[in-house]
Amino acid sequence: MVTLAEVAQHAGVSASTVSYVLSGKRSISATTRQRVERSIRELGYHPNAGARALASSKSNIIALMVPLRTDMYVPVMMEIAIAVATCARTHGYDVLLLTGEEGPDAVRRVAGSGLADGMILMDVELDDERLPLLRATDQPSVLIGLPADTTGLTCVDLDFRATGALCVEHLAKQGHQDIAVIGEAPAVYERHTGFAERTLDGLRSRSRELGVRLLHRPCEGGYDAMAVTLARILDERPGTSGIIVQNESAVEPLLALLRQQGRAVPEDVSVVAICPDQVAMQASVRLTSVAIPAQEMGRHAVEHLVAKLEGRGSDDVVLIAPELTVRTSTGPAPSRS
Repeated sequence: MVTLAEVAQHAGVSASTVSYVLSGKRSISATTRQRVERSIRELGYHPNAGARALASSKSNIIALMVPLRTDMYVPVMMEIAIAVATCARTHGYDVLLLTGEEGPDAVRRVAGSGLADGMILMDVELDDERLPLLRATDQPSVLIGLPADTTGLTCVDLDFRATGALCVEHLAKQGHQDIAVIGEAPAVYERHTGFAERTLDGLRSRSRELGVRLLHRPCEGGYDAMAVTLARILDERPGTSGIIVQNESAVEPLLALLRQQGRAVPEDVSVVAICPDQVAMQASVRLTSVAIPAQEMGRHAVEHLVAKLEGRGSDDVVLIAPELTVRTSTGPAPSRS
């Protein structure tokens, strides 16, 4: 590995001059700086991360807290995490991924140890127990998700309330009057996870405004759980002609069960999904859907955090407007005989 002393020798300057160029702590003439930077490039020198952190009081690391729970759709979480890591690298930051369900302890550990310059938190609950610590620390942070109270916080998310409303509007325009919602696993609602609660709020509010009957049932996902959930829905509301799914692991079991029961999609039942485009496009019926903008969410979060780290950011809430793509799974409500 190339050392700082070798860079200094190659550039014809002292080791301290190279150090000052790297840290920016002292003014160096443009000619000398360019000579040092050229030597760094030509030799392929990479400063020791620990030494650089000690010298500058910066780690150039962003901590990303993404609890990987069994009741969440991990591919979406990881797509957002990859977007965060990719965007962070373009700004000169690496990402420290924290996947445990540590809650406030993780925030306390990162803030107190200097492990990272800033934090991005995912899987945000309405009354998230990590928030009091975030508000109390000086360390910059951004939430990918929306709590009930956003005071003093920077948040980025899909507008899930508008997403729910958009799904109901689409089915209502097609004449569907009885709509069922197949939601996330029960534990997601028990934790009052922000995205699920806000989607449900949008669904219910818009249904009332449009005079549409709405039935919401959580579902663990998987074939057996979906079979029980669908049976309950059709028993309680036999006239159900529209289904909204916010549970990726329930999508294909639902379509399979509808086929087995002789219910054609969309002739007998229309289905709308809130899911990644890949899930909607690869389903056995191409699903009308509202996509999860994982790349955009990750990019916005990093850009807002970097702005804070550079002293030019402010507390802000960024809600990404939902876009509904119509495919072959929705159509006019069947006529009632």
